[in-house]
Amino acid sequence: MTNLPGDLGAMLRQVQQMQEHMAARQEELSQRRYEGSAGAGRVKAVIVGGSVESVVIDPSLLDDAEMLGDLVTVAVNQALTAASADSESSLGEVASGLDLGRLLG
Repeated sequence: MTNLPGDLGAMLRQVQQMQEHMAARQEELSQRRYEGSAGAGRVKAVIVGGSVESVVIDPSLLDDAEMLGDLVTVAVNQALTAASADSESSLGEVASGLDLGRLLG
């Protein structure tokens, strides 16, 4: 890398730092817990590392299988949406630190 022009060498160092930060952020995100709920909190789903960790169901819902299925789907999707939004936001913050201005302009 020592024979590269200054701007290119600096940009490559920035890219390497960004990759390291993104890897660290992805590891951090994989440990976070996200919860979704439906039916006024009678169904709750917890997502950790992109997998469903638990689903808690109020026993009063056990008589209506169709509604229960719908509520579980809503709760899991809420938790997945929260995880996805957090991931996009966190990783976007890392990528925003890359300055390509001098190379593109």
